[in-house]
Amino acid sequence: MEAIFTRWPNVIVQFEDFQSKWAFKLLQRYRYKYRMFNDDVQGTAGVAVAGLLGAVRAQGRSMIDFPKQKIVVAGAGSAGLGVLNAARKTMARMLGNNESAFDSARSQFWVVDAKGLITEDRENIDPDAKPFARKVNEISRQGLWEGASLVEVVQQVKPDVLLGLSAVGGLFSKEVLEAMRGSTSTRPAIFAMSNPTNNAECTPEEAFSIVGDNIIFASGSPFKDVDLGNGHIGHCNQGNNMYLFPGVGLGTLLSGSRIISDGMLQAAAECLAEYMTEEEVVKGKIYPSISSIRNITKEVAAAVVKEALEEDLAEGYRGVDARELQRFNQEELLEFVELNMWHPEYPTLVYRNE
Repeated sequence: MEAIFTRWPNVIVQFEDFQSKWAFKLLQRYRYKYRMFNDDVQGTAGVAVAGLLGAVRAQGRSMIDFPKQKIVVAGAGSAGLGVLNAARKTMARMLGNNESAFDSARSQFWVVDAKGLITEDRENIDPDAKPFARKVNEISRQGLWEGASLVEVVQQVKPDVLLGLSAVGGLFSKEVLEAMRGSTSTRPAIFAMSNPTNNAECTPEEAFSIVGDNIIFASGSPFKDVDLGNGHIGHCNQGNNMYLFPGVGLGTLLSGSRIISDGMLQAAAECLAEYMTEEEVVKGKIYPSISSIRNITKEVAAAVVKEALEEDLAEGYRGVDARELQRFNQEELLEFVELNMWHPEYPTLVYRNE
């Protein structure tokens, strides 16, 4: 990292495919010193949070109601924990961004790994998963226990969202999906986000046929939409990291920020969540078409620049200093972003741990 930033002081480094135990350590080691991010942890998290916010909109509610969502998460690797941390921070931000807000947000998640429900009774618990371990007195009142299975957790919690980041194909079995019928949500959401296709926790056909036509479905891999009959379509929304990382990189570059903050990443996720129209969201579409990627990147980059300015991190770019950026209205900011999309001055390097 020292060598790269000595040679290219304005580069943005993207980490990819590191094991969970290294992903978080390296992210924490470097994120406040260099312009870098980890796409598996932060990119996946941002796209998932955008989808979760979109699912709230699809229920006919405002995104500000996100902190009321009950979310069961299957998987506690780097991707799962990245999504958990980002979703918790988004909830806490909506609740006031103080200690009680973070504690309140924590209580909305139930995390299940290969050993079952994670609680404070778990031996040798992963330090990164510990903030999400359920308190024993809480879960006993819910009829749950340390190591409870995924189907048992879904039956008792009746979640609004079932979020899969386990890399275990077929984990959302018929029994798990049948348990989702008991969701207290008017429109439950099922996110089978693991890649590649054979690692997806379930298929859209399984989800729509077992849980019902009214669900929101998202996946990490591409699936075809489902014909539900009578002219109705079950939309399969692919949560591709491509929606965010180009805009995050471009926005960071154009703002001149020396780091990529949580706020900048959250602004990117919220921008993506707001990109869809009300009409599209009501139909169950929570992610846009990949064919719109250039416009999405422009909008996300502008949101990242605005947040960098808000946090006083922006230093400007190519003779446009932070004060001038601050004076731009939304239309002028989008024009500035679009102009510079075609003239990248600095490369983006990718660390890929093969």
